[in-house]
Formats: sequence, structure tokens, C-alpha cells
Amino acid sequence: MATMKNSLRQTVVFNATPRKVYDALMEEKQHAAFTGAPAKISRKVGGRFSCHSGYVTGFNLELVPGKTIVQAWRGRDWPKGGYSIVTFSLAPLSGGRTKLSFAHVGVPPDDVKRKTEGWKNRYWIPLKKYLEG
Repeated sequence: MATMKNSLRQTVVFNATPRKVYDALMEEKQHAAFTGAPAKISRKVGGRFSCHSGYVTGFNLELVPGKTIVQAWRGRDWPKGGYSIVTFSLAPLSGGRTKLSFAHVGVPPDDVKRKTEGWKNRYWIPLKKYLEG
């Protein structure tokens, strides 16, 4: 069981609908467009994904289009067989905006700081630019 020290939570608001945010995260071409790195993403529960040129791999645990993405997620340099859980929860806001509530649980302790910055710099900032262009 992961402790709070091994987890991070972030909230971001996008000027785009929940479905657009969901699709950007889950469609290979859009994901590659905003991250600048190749991605292979199954859109099925149990399906596998790989992004950031294979640095990140895992599989989908729960997918509710426009609402929720839950994935087992790992970095290439993590201990063998170890996975964390990432949860993207999307809520509609007025004016066609979306509140994304994000949690990443079970991160190896020596990687929490790097992942905290990584999500901001490699996901939220470029995704905001991509969606709000």
C-alpha cells in the first residue's frame, strides 16, 4: 500500500471540454502532438500503452470517455514489476471548461519530486497550449 509520501495530487483547469481533454490524453496522435514524443495507447480496459518514446508503460484499468482514466503506470527506470496508479478525473465547468483532478499513487520515494515537476512540465503546460492554442 502506498503512503501519502509516495503520491502526488494536482488540479488543472483547461479551456476545453472534458471530452477534448480525454481524447488528447487517450488518442495516440493527439498525445504525441502535445508531448512531442511517440505514443501507443490502447483505448480498451486492460489494453497497454507506451508513451514518451517508451519511457512510460502500463495498462488501462478504467476508462469512462470524457470522465475518467485510471492506469497502472511505470517509468522505465523503476524497480522491475513495480507499478503506480494514475487517475485523471474530468469535471465540466461553465463555459466549456474542464477541471482535471489528477492523482499519482505508489511512486517510488526517490522519484516523487521528479514526477511532480514532470507532470506539470511534460503534461499540463503543453496540454494547455495544445488545447487552447
